[in-house]
Amino acid sequence: MINFDEELKKYKPSLEVDQAEEAIQRNDLRDVIDIVEEMMKEFRNDSKRFKQF
Repeated sequence: MINFDEELKKYKPSLEVDQAEEAIQRNDLRDVIDIVEEMMKEFRNDSKRFKQF
């Protein structure tokens, strides 16, 4: 029978998981709202340029 307490003592997280976690935390991920806001700013800037013609 498996002794779960003993198995948990042996457990060590994979370095790959740790490295992935660090990379995800360092990455400045934008959400959908940020992307829409940026698109709206670009749209407004473009529309102002076209109104000058």
